[in-house]
Amino acid sequence: MESLYDHAGGHDGLHRFVDIFYADVLSDPLLQPLFGAGRPEHVAHLTAFTAETFGGPDTFSRDMGGFLGLIDVHRGLRITEPQRRRFVELYMAAADRAGLPDDAPFREALRSHVEFGTQVAVQNSHAETDDQLHPLREVPHWDWPASAE
Repeated sequence: MESLYDHAGGHDGLHRFVDIFYADVLSDPLLQPLFGAGRPEHVAHLTAFTAETFGGPDTFSRDMGGFLGLIDVHRGLRITEPQRRRFVELYMAAADRAGLPDDAPFREALRSHVEFGTQVAVQNSHAETDDQLHPLREVPHWDWPASAE
C-alpha cells in the first residue's frame, strides 16, 4: 500500500494544502493571535513535518530543528480547547480546498493525525516544566487506519 505522503500527492500536494491552511489560520480571529503576522518559513516547516509523519522524507528532523524545536515553539502559547478545535476544523476544510484525496481511509488518517498533533501542542503549550510536556520527543509516523488494511 502506498504511503499517506504519496497518496496526498507528495511534497507538492502537501505544500498546496498547508499553504491554503496557513492563509486561513492567519485570517482567523480565534487563531491569528497564536500566529501573529506569521512567519515566512512556517509553510515550509509544516509541510516538511506533515510529509515526514506521512512517510515522506525526513527533512523536518534532519534540517529544520526536529521535534524538540517544535516543542519550544509551542511552549507558553497556552492554546485553548476552542483554538484547538478551530485548528482542526480549518485543517480539514483546507484539505478539501487543496484537492487532497477524499477517500474515507485517507481522511480518517488525516483527522487522527491533526487531532493527535493538536492535543500534543495544547499540552506542551501549557507546560511550565519539562515533566509537564507530552512524552513524545520525535516526529511521529502516521499510517493508514487499520480499517484500510
